This record gives sequence, structure tokens and C-alpha cells, in this order.
Amino acid sequence: MHELYMWPFADAVHAGTGSISKHPCSFTVVDSDGSLVCAYQRLNNSYSCHNSKALNGLLKTELGFPGFVLSDWGAQHTGIASALGGLDMVMPFGFRFWGPNLTDAVRNGSVPESQIDNMATRIMAAWYFVGQDSPDTPPLAVGMARSHLRPHTVVDARDPADDAVNLQGAIEGHVLVKNINNALPLRNPSMISIFGYDAKNPNYNTPAQGFSAWSLGLQSQNYRSVICGFGSVIATCPPFLPISPNGTQITGGGSGAITPWYIDAPFEALSRRTRADRTALFWDFDTDGANSTIDTNSEACLVFINSAASEGVDRPSLRDDFSDALVKNIASSCNNTIVVIHNAGVRLVDRWIDHPNVTALIFAQLPGQNSGEAITQILYGNISPSGKLTYSIPRNESDYGSLLAPVNYTGWDRYFPQDNFTEGVYIDYRAFDAAGIEPRYEFGFGLTYTTFEYSDLNIQVTSDGNLSEYPVGPVIPGGRADLWDNLVTVTAEITNTGDVEAAEVAQLYLGIPVAGQPVRQLRGFDKVEIAPGETRHVQFNLRRRDLSVWDTGAQEWRLTLGTEYRVWVGASSRILPLNGTMVL
Repeated sequence: MHELYMWPFADAVHAGTGSISKHPCSFTVVDSDGSLVCAYQRLNNSYSCHNSKALNGLLKTELGFPGFVLSDWGAQHTGIASALGGLDMVMPFGFRFWGPNLTDAVRNGSVPESQIDNMATRIMAAWYFVGQDSPDTPPLAVGMARSHLRPHTVVDARDPADDAVNLQGAIEGHVLVKNINNALPLRNPSMISIFGYDAKNPNYNTPAQGFSAWSLGLQSQNYRSVICGFGSVIATCPPFLPISPNGTQITGGGSGAITPWYIDAPFEALSRRTRADRTALFWDFDTDGANSTIDTNSEACLVFINSAASEGVDRPSLRDDFSDALVKNIASSCNNTIVVIHNAGVRLVDRWIDHPNVTALIFAQLPGQNSGEAITQILYGNISPSGKLTYSIPRNESDYGSLLAPVNYTGWDRYFPQDNFTEGVYIDYRAFDAAGIEPRYEFGFGLTYTTFEYSDLNIQVTSDGNLSEYPVGPVIPGGRADLWDNLVTVTAEITNTGDVEAAEVAQLYLGIPVAGQPVRQLRGFDKVEIAPGETRHVQFNLRRRDLSVWDTGAQEWRLTLGTEYRVWVGASSRILPLNGTMVL
């Protein structure tokens, strides 16, 4: 709980994030309205929205969260228990368990009036936190009326000043993992061919009220398969496909989806570029039988596929036969096959990645409405890709072992299957390192159009030498105050040894000298833009919390004093040219 799932959200609370969505073993930042959402799941068989340990203990006491806790849609299951357990507000309505029932609970002494004061104070604090007392606050019914069934004034958030940020955000997410024979960037090709269902726009992008393909970000999928996941009554629920076959995928499905006012698909942007360059452009989106006719004069064959995921359903697989067959069939006839995957998470590639004609692979992730322009600028070298993988790509599903197996029930526990998280902190690269499994592409990996050299590692313990084993500071948002003290400063130099300006994401991994800890854990990263021949300085500040482990007996973070810590700095979790040690 502490060393893995709560870890990043202590940082979020400490940084002043007002709102985080609470799940039994993790938090997800959703927006800054001062609230936190308790989830549908149970923690130790107690529903999240009345789990006092999670809400009152971990969140409000240990992390010092000052905002209010809001239930997920319909996630409240009790009245008194949820009021005492840390829930402050109910969505979508509270009269089932609260309302006059909560009033009666206060009058008969079941719920102290002080608890109601605490709930109200947290809600009002959030109101002030986001400036709702400001005269510039939009009036009620702008954006959403008091009754969502009534007409309301539309908020048009399309600001031209945001265009550059949106495009740059799309570009940053692309991760180049293979590039042989200088396949990329493209250099004024006279002819290219485009293949794959993911290259074109969806057949429609039509706004509709309520749950719809547009509102759920599933224009290229069968959104009805996700509606089933939200409990709608549909006689036959269609299966959720591993791909979005009806056009390019720019977002995941469900509550986190974007609702675009336009979609710039890869084919559209590449059409603009090839027309300007007078490059012959051919395409096939049908690819009948996962195959196509290929003009052998094509200097590059671009294959666009995707890997789908959505809230409300499980991913059915980490690859699909049709897309894999398409890549192999195109590569069999084109000696410069460049694959682009719009992937919502891990996507396996070992069925074709070693094919000699597959010269480049880009994990394009979920770039949003500027998808086409982003990938075009990368393919043509207007900008060098700089993204790094935030997950490992294994060679096979079996590399995950039991981690990939779903939690099943035996019958009596149908409505509350239990996952005991026996893997502990050993997920992704921590698990692969511990088991000695070599992934296809490791966590933190990513190429650019240049090369970098790391040098001059320096590790400086900056504490005064009178460190206590446990933190002693008062609790502030995020935890005890001294958990955020910088105890060690690590620096290194990075030189661009190629001929293209690009950014590098330097990463620091730490080996904590405690039995049962992973071999190494990411504890910092620094992204720097470096011109050819230039050397840039990177710095990592290690806090007390970064260097500590959770002591379950003391229920506190504990430093390991007088024993050697190991430090690595490099380009990924497996490419670590610099290493050293330190003692606190």
C-alpha cells in the first residue's frame, strides 16, 4: 500500500493537488476541485466509501488531506458507517442513506455533530480553494444547469492559445523503440504507402447526449460493449475487441475520454505533407485478409494499428491476430516497413518485431485530436521523439506469470472476489528484474534521432549527519514534513554525441539495502533538451521518503542508516552507464 500504490499520490497531495480519485489500493488524480472520490471496490471486504482505515486513517490523517471525499456514482452503501468512515459528499444524490436519515442519526447520537461540522468544513474549504468566492466565477447554469435535463449555456473552451500546448503534448507521448538502417526520419521520399485501419478518421464523430461513442471516446469501437460494463440493460453484450477497427484511436474509452471537436488522423496529416512535397501517396485501409497490394517502388510502407482499452471492461488480450498478420504481410513485400501503434497500454510485438523488413516501431500511445500532425512531424524529423516507456514490453504473456491472471471467484464470493496482492511491490520492471526476465523493451526505454553519452556522476549527502531513523516532523499535506527534506543530491552530465538536437530523459534508480526490496527503483528523472555537441547538467534531489521503506511494525517510514545504498543513472531501467554508492 505505502511503497507502491500510495506512493505517487502522497506527492500529489503534497504538491497541492485538490482532487484525487480513491481506489482501494491506488489513487488517481482527476481534477483540482478539492475533493477525492472513493471507489466501488472493497478494501479488506469493506466498501471504499465507508472504509475508515483508507479514508480517515491513510488519507486524512497520515497524508493530511484537507479536502472532502466524494462518492463515486452510486458507491455509497451505508448511512452511519459512511458518515463515520470518512465520506463527506454523495454522488449523484444522498437521500437514500443520508438526507433526513443523517439528520436523525445526529439527533439520536449515532453520528456526532462534530463529524457533520468536519464534513461541511472540508467542503467549504474546497469551495474557497478553487476560488468560487471570486467575482469572476461563472454564474450557475453556465456549462451545466441546476437540472442537467434543461438547456444550458455551452462553454466553448477552444482557445487558439492552447494549440501549441496540445500539439506538443501529443508529440511528447510518442516512444520510438526501433529504428534501423536510418529508416527514420523520412528524407523526401518520392513514394510512400499507408496501410491499416488506424490510419484514417473514424466514419463518424457525432456528439450525442448521454453515453455515446463520442462521449465515451469510442468512435472507432463498438461502444455498446462498454455500455454493458456500466450496467446498462442490453440483451446481448457484444465483446470488447482488442483493437479499435473503425478508424484511428486517439483516446481510451470511458470517463477519461476526450470529446474532440475535430480529429486530425495520420492519413490526413500525411496527405498534407506528401502533397506539399510532391510525394506519391498510396493507401489501403481495408487490407482484405490482413493483406494488400504493395507498390515495390514505395520507399516506405507505414502500417498503422492500435490496441484498445476502456473503463468498464477488461482488455481481452495484449495483441491481436489480424494486426500482427497485417504487419507481417506488408513486411514480406516491403523492405522498409515502419509500424505505428496507437496503444492504450502494453502491446506485445514479438510476432514480427525481428522481421528484417520491419525497420522502425513507434508506440504512439493516445495522442488526442492532434494525432496526425504529431506523428507526421516525428516521421519527417521536424522534431526528434523523446518519449520513454512508462511500462515494460515483455516478449510474451507468460513473462507476467500470475500477474496477468484475473482474480476469479468460486461461487459464494461472486460479488466480492478477493485479490490479496501477493506480488507486493513486484510489478512491471521490479518483477522482471527480480525474476531475471529480459523484456523486449524495458521500462524507461526510448530512442531519439541522435545519441547521448553519460558522464561525471556525483553523489553528495547533504544532510547534517544527525539523521533520525524515523521522521519526526508534523503532518502536512502529503505526510510528515521532514519526509520532504532533501538528504542527497545526485548530478551527472549528458552530451549529445550525434548531429540532431533532441531531448533526453535521464533516470535515477536506487537500490535500498533492505531485504525484500527490489533490485532498483526509479526515484527521479530529469528531461533536458541538448544541441549537437552540447553537454547538459542533470540533478536529482533525493528526499527522506525516497530513501525510506515502510516499517509495518512502527507504521512509519524508516531510513537505513550506516549501510550502503546503490545509485544508478542512465537512459532506462536497463541502460544505466553510471553507478555509485552512498551511506547515510
